[in-house]
Amino acid sequence: MHPRIQAITLRLIERSRPTRAAYLAQMREAADRGPRRSSLPCANQAHGMAGCSRSDKQRLRLPDQASVAIVSAYNDVLSAHQPYQYFPAIIKGALDEIGSVGQFAGGVPAMCDGVTQGEAGMELSLASREVIAMSTAVALSHNLFDAALCLGICDKIVPGLLLGALRFGHLPVIFIPGGPMPSGLSNEKKAAVRQLYAEGKATREELLESEMKSYHSPGTCTFYGTANTNQVMLEVMGLQLPGSSFVTPYTPLRNELTAEAARQVTRLTRHSGSYLPLCEIVDEKSIVNAVVALLASGGSTNHSLHIPAIARAAGILLDWQDMTELSAVVPTLARLYPNGSADVNHFHAAGGTPFLMATLLDAGLLHADVNTVMGQGLHAYRQEPYLLSQTLELAWRPAPAASLDENVLRPVARPFAAEGGLRLMEGNLGRGIMKISAVAPEHRVVQAPARVFADQAELAAAFQAGELERDFVAVVRFQGPRANGMPELHKLTPFLGVLQDRGYKVALVTDGRMSGASGKVPAAIHLYPEAHEGGPLARLRDGDIIRVDGEQGRVEVLLDEAEWQSRSPLAPPPDHGVGSGRELFAFMRAAFGPAEQGASVFSARLEQLRQA
Repeated sequence: MHPRIQAITLRLIERSRPTRAAYLAQMREAADRGPRRSSLPCANQAHGMAGCSRSDKQRLRLPDQASVAIVSAYNDVLSAHQPYQYFPAIIKGALDEIGSVGQFAGGVPAMCDGVTQGEAGMELSLASREVIAMSTAVALSHNLFDAALCLGICDKIVPGLLLGALRFGHLPVIFIPGGPMPSGLSNEKKAAVRQLYAEGKATREELLESEMKSYHSPGTCTFYGTANTNQVMLEVMGLQLPGSSFVTPYTPLRNELTAEAARQVTRLTRHSGSYLPLCEIVDEKSIVNAVVALLASGGSTNHSLHIPAIARAAGILLDWQDMTELSAVVPTLARLYPNGSADVNHFHAAGGTPFLMATLLDAGLLHADVNTVMGQGLHAYRQEPYLLSQTLELAWRPAPAASLDENVLRPVARPFAAEGGLRLMEGNLGRGIMKISAVAPEHRVVQAPARVFADQAELAAAFQAGELERDFVAVVRFQGPRANGMPELHKLTPFLGVLQDRGYKVALVTDGRMSGASGKVPAAIHLYPEAHEGGPLARLRDGDIIRVDGEQGRVEVLLDEAEWQSRSPLAPPPDHGVGSGRELFAFMRAAFGPAEQGASVFSARLEQLRQA
């Protein structure tokens, strides 16, 4: 192992020792009770299998037959999740063939961040992760199951499913991806049309035509945002089958991978003699592996929230200091949009996750000695799946020994950059993070007067009015988890990108989130304490000189200390969330913890227990 990664892992293990031990003790107690199907009162058990076929009822009466829960985020609005409509039948058929039973245990909500970007619905996005976690717990609460299969791909959905499943960590769990849509209009051309539209140089009809050529069929969007980062994360954590993330929907290989996941999860149950529950897969080493893969692939900034939240659900106290120290020693090995022009289909064709993991393992940058759904050790994930030509049976072969396109994917020996590009940002404006992997070196340091906005609509209006034709630092405040649910500020990207292209020095400072595909404009995001709680951003005024230094990890207002401390924070603006459904989530916003702990209602409770 790389000595720095080993040291960070050991520090994480030591810091997490009490909370991790408490979590594992809970899981052991649940495992000792075992699946309660056979010990349930007869009426309870009858309810649980009343909708089953006669043969499935007979199997469920036998305590040594595996019962598998299916928890799905299927809906038609998310192109990535539309193929899940057909997965339960494939899963049930595969389980039936081996004498096991699959039951659709529950659906979880799944909103499309692409539909809600810049709209009121985006204010529910982060909260939906917690709702998905609770919905997963409801689905698994019947105590009927020996294992679970989770069907989810996109933004908050995979983290939510995993948060919920970890509360049932005594069960074996496998995640099943759906795969990306085929490549359409390139992300680079799509972004160019967006900027032209922001400048008034393209019509709405031209913009819609561009977007529809990019997002054009069932499957995951092909840029490297949060959804596709989720898939890489799950593979490196050993929670999906090797090489399964980016196999396109509605293909024989995709269907066979789905069936094999169903068969494999039964091999991990107590009945198999090779019991391997989720709680023994998600540990400190697997969490570090997830961060390493995030950094090496140039993944979504949203995972600076999600991975700490997931870690805490397993009793592991990961923080941004850990993540930024890992970034210093993990090289950038992939160039995918917005960090480059390629998409995930190009990445997959160049060698994909099997090559990425192989080169990271060879360099000692991943912990190989971890549990996975394939058993012990990460080396199984050096392989890619394929179908035997004669029988069409699923098989695995070694990953390509070399990248097939080093413009997209490289070995550790020839990285795109020596580091992963995640910065911890600190200063008198709070503590946050910046992703610099897509920011050109000449744009990483900006010192300019502040222009303060209460939301992204205000910035858009100022741009349209021609008020932003100068160097400035955009401060978009009252966007934190407790203010309005921490929506992504994706609407800002075209405006700020246009101004940067015109030669102005621009940067963003916010307590909100940027899109998982945020790109070339330097952005200090997730700052806390957030403005809603009286944090430093609430004291800023137009014209204050702000320095955003992505190289040194500093974000600060250059103001006399006495004057700065004398200022009172501005009160939050009136709540205009009526009509978005946001009012239903007020109780949750009030309970959100800090961004560094995952901006989660659950991690806030864990922190209270840790301090006690």
